[in-house]
Amino acid sequence: MNYWLLKSEPDVWSWDQQCKVKSAEWDGVRNYQAAANLRAMRVGDEAFFYHSNIGKEIVGIVRVVKEFYTDPTDEIGKFVCVDVAAVRPLKRAVTLAEIKAKPVLSNIALIRQSRLSVMPITSEQWNIILKMSDK
Repeated sequence: MNYWLLKSEPDVWSWDQQCKVKSAEWDGVRNYQAAANLRAMRVGDEAFFYHSNIGKEIVGIVRVVKEFYTDPTDEIGKFVCVDVAAVRPLKRAVTLAEIKAKPVLSNIALIRQSRLSVMPITSEQWNIILKMSDK
């Protein structure tokens, strides 16, 4: 299994909205590197659900339930989306400030490539963040 982080602006698509549907298209990605990450996702992979702009925190976990296909919101058909389903909320949201304060996470893409909306997370980073949410 691979791990990921998906960013969403909560005033556009929030964790609460994600939890109310069986699954949702993760669409609207128009960055080529982020789109390549969507193409690399496989059914069963899990991702942190990150509220960007408002909150700046990881709030939950989603699972990929459908691998990449042409994004229906892309009029030229170059970009892709995946379908994700809510798995569970984190016990406690983990903020960007907390992640930045943890030296072992200094190499995480969330810090290195802060504008990227879909990014890989190593299993070590995944486990550290999960432990942070338990506190």
